[in-house]
Amino acid sequence: MPLANTSRSYGAVTKSFHWLTALLILTALPLGWIASDLAHQVRDPALGATDAQVARAALLFSLHKTVGVAVFFVALARILWALTQTKPGLLNADNRLEAGAAELVHWLLYGALVLVPLSGWVHHAATTGFAPILWPFGQSLPFVPVSAAVAAASGAIHYVSMLVLVAALLGHVAGALKHFVIDRDFTLQRMLPGFGTGPQPVKAPHSALPQGVAALVWIAALGLGAANGLLSAPTSAPQGAALEQVASDWQVRDGTLEITVQQMGKPVTGSFADWTAAITFEPRDTPGPTGTVEVQIAIPSLTLGSVTAQAMGPDFFDAETFPRAIFNGEIERTGTGYIARGPLSLKGAEVQIELPFALELDGDTAHMTGALDLNRLAFGIGESMADDGTLGHGVAVKVQLTASRAAASS
Repeated sequence: MPLANTSRSYGAVTKSFHWLTALLILTALPLGWIASDLAHQVRDPALGATDAQVARAALLFSLHKTVGVAVFFVALARILWALTQTKPGLLNADNRLEAGAAELVHWLLYGALVLVPLSGWVHHAATTGFAPILWPFGQSLPFVPVSAAVAAASGAIHYVSMLVLVAALLGHVAGALKHFVIDRDFTLQRMLPGFGTGPQPVKAPHSALPQGVAALVWIAALGLGAANGLLSAPTSAPQGAALEQVASDWQVRDGTLEITVQQMGKPVTGSFADWTAAITFEPRDTPGPTGTVEVQIAIPSLTLGSVTAQAMGPDFFDAETFPRAIFNGEIERTGTGYIARGPLSLKGAEVQIELPFALELDGDTAHMTGALDLNRLAFGIGESMADDGTLGHGVAVKVQLTASRAAASS
């Protein structure tokens, strides 16, 4: 069997690309379908997913993504090879309508083979957490930020282009079967190994119409997706009642409160949008007490990547029952910096914690950065997921803020 195409048959390289692509697609589609169904169950806070369910969903998604990346590179190689090859003519070129439909399906397939895996890869890179690609080359993509808007848009494009792919595949298979069963010509056999070259195709005039129609189909598909809200950025989830402004000797001007957990060995970082700090503080040059701090955190204001809804559920933060966390700390200057010690009340549990932090003072302005590690199980969070490999026990907390003396702020 020759490696290159001829005007009458496909070569070994083209046939290998064709059947490898088919195998990868027929593997990726059911993996994605089953994984998506499991992920909906895992992320539903009312269902309380177990370690085994999370691990199964993550594994299937990882396999789906890994196969999808393989599809992307195989498709690029296939397209580049096709550009260098003679394309065997259609055996039914005299039937202009049917020949045009076949060309249309092929152009839709070429577009989908690139757009489906690429949009899925972008969605993965833009989303925080859940199911890594199983390869050693990292999880990010150049120029793709971790962004809910980018993730929503790319996820929608992935879904819409997947529907186009499935429709084109069905049309492609139906056409091949028609040629084999009804027309009884050599079209299908030309792509199978072990068959001869087949008859000489009739010459047909070239037309750009199928490419144009394929472009219109893609525009219509993405347009319908946008019209139905699939391509719009997600609206922010309700954050619950905002915490009231507190009286404080130092008014917080800006700051962030972040947490990072390990899910299936991959870090997932989130932040609380609504929290307050009531601070009393008097600087001193020697070790000793310097003030107090009371921090209140609105739990429903947490965003935690793709698992935000799950994190709010009863087995985790149970935000509906316990909407606030409160830390009451005594601030002390140490020989190397500062530390705040006191109880953290979260989900009905109270645990003594220590938050070491660095402090920079510039007149009446203070900038602090601090970090500590918590054990989620100490607060009864995620007790159904006791396996540290599925969901890490440790939670890294980082806080930074800039505050001004109340008198200076006023």
